[in-house]
Amino acid sequence: MAKILLGHKRKNQNLYICDVKDFKYLFAYTIPLSAYASFMSFGVGTYITVLYAFVIIPLLDSVLKQNKGNLDQNQISDKKINKVFDWMLYINLPIVFVLLWVVFNRLENIEYSVAETIGILLSAGILLATNAINVAHELCHRKKYYEKFIGKALFMPCLYMHFYIEHNFGHHINVATSEDGATAKYKQSLYSFWLSSVTKQYIDAWKKQKQLLKLKNRSFFSLKNDMFWYHLIQPSYLLSIALLFSLKIMVFAIIIGTIAFLFLECINYIEHYGLRRFKNESGRYERVQSFHSWNSNHSIGRIVLYELTRHSDHHFKSSKKYQLLDCHDDSPQLPFGYPASILLSFVPPLWFSIMNPLVPEKMKKI
Repeated sequence: MAKILLGHKRKNQNLYICDVKDFKYLFAYTIPLSAYASFMSFGVGTYITVLYAFVIIPLLDSVLKQNKGNLDQNQISDKKINKVFDWMLYINLPIVFVLLWVVFNRLENIEYSVAETIGILLSAGILLATNAINVAHELCHRKKYYEKFIGKALFMPCLYMHFYIEHNFGHHINVATSEDGATAKYKQSLYSFWLSSVTKQYIDAWKKQKQLLKLKNRSFFSLKNDMFWYHLIQPSYLLSIALLFSLKIMVFAIIIGTIAFLFLECINYIEHYGLRRFKNESGRYERVQSFHSWNSNHSIGRIVLYELTRHSDHHFKSSKKYQLLDCHDDSPQLPFGYPASILLSFVPPLWFSIMNPLVPEKMKKI
């Protein structure tokens, strides 16, 4: 197996050794490449990202063999310290904002038809959902300040910065319970979930912020109230777009951000649909287990989304980096990869007919 030396960890310690296979995550940049192609095109070409994400990738996932393999201990030790995996995430920050500049410039200076504009906005929304929100989600589980900063910066154009608080301090505690806004109930449609999840997560983010401040003996009106800052930063981002371009482009930025976070909620929907945790004799919910999230080992979806599809292990240990996530035998498996599952969720009767029989019987009971 070909390997590449990439520098050293510390003095007198081993060199980083990176397998050529580790560079498979470069495939995640095919979404930005397809987005750039969409932005520079006209007619049907403006839908290149849509077609790539929801036609080409599902087809590849259906043809290629699923990869259920896990790393051995030596591989885990090597990949855990290998900075290449981190830099593959960091580079998304300039990529996303450069492409946003490109699309805003194009929309400002070129007269597109309504159909072309829709294609470009959808392509930009998919870009943000995959290479902004998804990467931000990974980085905001890290402990280092600069990684969290990059993550929050990527949440900004998606207009979903409050997700950091609710997700880390709410969702990961309450997942698969009625207290969690990001867990879809059995027989709940995607469209109902969009409404309930977006509103409840926003409200819960404020509640969690209040609790976090109280734990540190800080006032609700403290400068450490991140929710206040998010409500200054995001409007400032939109105002800067209006000043640099126009009010029309600011409206487009809002639409793109909305498309992005709705795609995020699609992912939330398919990741936990119908799964439940039960209370034990003490009245507390059972510990989060690997069977409280839907899993997917479809190869292309795994790579493009930085292993988000191994969601069961992510909830089992949220601090584990994406390149180390495992497949658990007891995790419920999605019949399709994430892109195909998202498409399926858009048609509730079809989603219910395929997914409801896969939900464990005991979890269906109220």
